[in-house]
Amino acid sequence: MPAPGRPRAFDTEQALDRAVEVFWRFGFEGTSMSDLTSAMEINRPSLYAAFGSKEDLFRKAVARYAETDLAYAREALAQPTAYRVAEALLRGQLDALTQPGRPNGCLSIQGGVSCSTANSRIAKFLATSRLAGEAALAERFARAVEEGDLPEGTDPAALARFIHVVRRGRPCTPLPGWAGTCSSSRRSSRCGLSRSATESRPPSLTDHATPPATAR
Repeated sequence: MPAPGRPRAFDTEQALDRAVEVFWRFGFEGTSMSDLTSAMEINRPSLYAAFGSKEDLFRKAVARYAETDLAYAREALAQPTAYRVAEALLRGQLDALTQPGRPNGCLSIQGGVSCSTANSRIAKFLATSRLAGEAALAERFARAVEEGDLPEGTDPAALARFIHVVRRGRPCTPLPGWAGTCSSSRRSSRCGLSRSATESRPPSLTDHATPPATAR
């Protein structure tokens, strides 16, 4: 059994949170080791000892991001109806995107948006992470169909894909000052969701899940 080493002189969770923000702002390729050690306030040997390589650290940062900034997505899946699930996902994301002091967009997209061929595994890793969230949503909608909350014949996978396409597009639109439109964005979101709730048939969530047979 290896002899115990000297205790770390830094808070690993705090250091990881700082790494999350650096990767979020600059992406995997745009982030240098100097950027990381400076933000995390540790030297390279300490970084490697605590987190491994730059890629190892990036993967840990994405997991940390999912645990903290994307906590609303897990909570949304526990909502009692498909409508409430979608509402919580979309409103939760809006709150996350307009949180003061945080970088624009989201790490799960910005982290690998400009990866070269040499780092294509990073883009694939992030895509796999996003698809896992979409699969979890499809599973939740499938349960809603079984419970009669969504109409028989609803395609849970297509419905989940639609919701996630909307969610993936939002992080690409923020610009400096976009957070200032937070209140009006929330009102628009609430208005659209309210119109869905007042439809005479089950939630219009399904409008986009089952296109007409003639559509191409």
